[in-house]
Amino acid sequence: MEPRLQRRVQRYGWDKASVFYEDSWKEQLKPAQDMLLKLAGLNPGDRVLETACGTGLVTMRIAEKVGTNGRVVATDLSDSMIQIAAENIKEKNIDNVTFQRMDSENLEFDDEQFEATISSLGMMYVPDPVRSLKEKYRVLKPGGQTAVVIWGERKNCGWADIFPIVDKRVKTDVCPMFFQQGTGNALKFSLQEAGFKDLQIERFSATIYYPNDELAVMAAFAGGPVALAYQKFDEQTKMEAHQEYLDSISPYKNEKGYKIPGEFVAATAVK
Repeated sequence: MEPRLQRRVQRYGWDKASVFYEDSWKEQLKPAQDMLLKLAGLNPGDRVLETACGTGLVTMRIAEKVGTNGRVVATDLSDSMIQIAAENIKEKNIDNVTFQRMDSENLEFDDEQFEATISSLGMMYVPDPVRSLKEKYRVLKPGGQTAVVIWGERKNCGWADIFPIVDKRVKTDVCPMFFQQGTGNALKFSLQEAGFKDLQIERFSATIYYPNDELAVMAAFAGGPVALAYQKFDEQTKMEAHQEYLDSISPYKNEKGYKIPGEFVAATAVK
């Protein structure tokens, strides 16, 4: 898919997913976010750029770490995600965060503005990951650090059949790129090509838990990357796709729900 069209698909797809996102993924993604923040090593007073901030799940934690003397600029391609994130931050009375809708491949900031950049599970959707990393490199101060977490290899993610299940009904063009950076040493090479040094990379597994069919289906179809394509399904197609997906994750089901294996790759690197 042509990059400009891919960005548009991502923007409007996440607009659709935004209202389901936290119920679908808040607890499920916490292990990945914990590792990201552990590696990031943020300090009080840091000025931090977050890309792909979503509904602000990581944003709030960054804001706490940098404290009242620090600042967080959180960006996302989706207007709806930004709106929900801003409302969540306001409810928590956090006042050291600002939000902007922005493409991570074209950051609207001057050079050397931040001590750190962070991206939680956003790089899988970027048409040109190296370009996005080069932009992060550009806006970092010398000695600044970037921290990234992405999904790992497809074979290690038990929910991954969602992509072919949707693709055979409505072509999404998400699957071919989704696992690319998480495969092998791809993320390492991308960081190096962008100019970063002192790389630290952790590949780790986590269990994605859903207590019932309804939440598992909502997360896969309405709350994630295929949400835009899913909007095109009629009711019969939805029922068929739901059942096919539930069949694909049935090996991970027990009397307490679904415990689906997942893999993540987290990395930090220095300018």
